[in-house]
Amino acid sequence: MTPPHDRVDPGQLVLQPRDVHFDWTGLPLAWIPGDPVTSHVINVLHLLLPEGERWFVTVFKRALPLISDEALREDVLGFIGQETIHAQAHQGVLDYFASRGLDPGRYVRQMEWLFRRVLGEREGLPAAQRREQIAEHVAQVAAIEHFTAFLGDWVLHAPALDRAGAHPVMLDLLRWHGAEEVEHRNVAFDLLVHLDPGYARRIRAMIMAGPILFYLWARGARFLVAADPGLDSAVKATWRGCAAAARRGLLPSVPATLRSAALYLRRGYHPSQQFSTTDAVAYLGTSPAARAAAR
Repeated sequence: MTPPHDRVDPGQLVLQPRDVHFDWTGLPLAWIPGDPVTSHVINVLHLLLPEGERWFVTVFKRALPLISDEALREDVLGFIGQETIHAQAHQGVLDYFASRGLDPGRYVRQMEWLFRRVLGEREGLPAAQRREQIAEHVAQVAAIEHFTAFLGDWVLHAPALDRAGAHPVMLDLLRWHGAEEVEHRNVAFDLLVHLDPGYARRIRAMIMAGPILFYLWARGARFLVAADPGLDSAVKATWRGCAAAARRGLLPSVPATLRSAALYLRRGYHPSQQFSTTDAVAYLGTSPAARAAAR
């Protein structure tokens, strides 16, 4: 059921990329004070997103000639602009981490292999097969975007991070990005329906993308904790520790994530049925980085 605050939601707006910039000077690797493991569980975003969102942009640019609806085309162009800046912003965090002695290179090279080689465009395909490949990739983007919107909504409503003293610049990056994920949550789904209104492709993509994303996140958390030069080798990222952090409100819980994924499997599902554009726009109106970009 649509939440009450969404009944007056302005809906999807004209999507505009915001040219944000963040100053990471003095950012500790454990940007949630006293909780380096939870910090790194969230830091996995910086490992996954630069290559992932560059791949989103590539897929959507390939899909542009297949779009016959002008309003959807404008949404896709706005999505491309926003995702391009998201990749740049998270790349900036990775570069900063490297300057602090945490080398993300090995994991990042694996993401490059996944998104550029495994999921890259196959050259020389006939037109019908090329369209099929694009539709399949759009379906995978739509499934991943469901999770990014969920995470975006979660971080917008996670006061425990503020109470824990989380670094304000990192919080602003996460909430600016989360707000834009909520703001454009319909686009990948609408593009998928435009290319293939059937049910099977959407479900197949979620069944594939969901477990792979969980696996990559778990590997990323273990990698970052092991690579942090300031942590003892005895410190580990564990499921029990993540569950405890979720109970404190510092991470989204696995049950809540799975419930959200289950909604995506409903035949009548549409992303507009979840989350609030009003809340997203409200944060973007107060975000230091977004306000500076607007000036």
